[in-house]
Amino acid sequence: MSNIEDLKKELRLLADPHRVAVLQGFFKTGPGDYGEGDIFLGIRVPVLRGVVKMYRDLPLEEVLEFLQSQIHEERLAALLILVEKYKQSSSAKAMADKEKIFKAYLANTKWINNWDLVDVTCHHIVGQYLIDKDRGVLYDLAKSADLWKKRIAVVSTFAFIRNNDFYDILKIAEILVNDKHDLIQKAVGWMLREVGKRDRMVEEIFLKKYYRTMPRTMLRYAIERFGEEERKFYLGRKEAL
Repeated sequence: MSNIEDLKKELRLLADPHRVAVLQGFFKTGPGDYGEGDIFLGIRVPVLRGVVKMYRDLPLEEVLEFLQSQIHEERLAALLILVEKYKQSSSAKAMADKEKIFKAYLANTKWINNWDLVDVTCHHIVGQYLIDKDRGVLYDLAKSADLWKKRIAVVSTFAFIRNNDFYDILKIAEILVNDKHDLIQKAVGWMLREVGKRDRMVEEIFLKKYYRTMPRTMLRYAIERFGEEERKFYLGRKEAL
């Protein structure tokens, strides 16, 4: 049976030193940046996804220990394994398994500390788990001072949006509509854009209320699919019609 050491060895074999510098710049690892000091192996995400499928039966405790790695791709691998484990839970104790993974994810947000780690995992675990449950935890995350908890709150709503359930993203967007960090602005704008793909009127009602004061980055992401004239209207910050 494969173990964590096997996975570590496999990841080392897939490492591409030529990509490391690019990734360090892309994920802002310089002094004072949000990803300061993060270490990369240079592995592409599609390659990583293929590898982790073979390790989804690893014990949860080992995966969570692996999540505490200083290496970015090892943390991402651990999170992708959690997603695989969540998706494959189909036994009689499936909901207990899913709840355990959900709680483990939120208990380890310290290690979910870059935007890709959040974006490719949280809606598959946190969002999916909360589909038919109280979502108060997302509001607690949204009000946190922690950048990554706030992004988890926003992107987890993607699971609801895909079901045409927009209530929580609109409420969370209101909480964060004036957030100063561009990674929160981009996330909120992205989710508003996803709402608009499914119901343009719902998105525009929100925008007409907030577009004159929301950060420009958030607005640009939200209206990315609008026509040229509509984008000019919103970006011009004119009075709403």
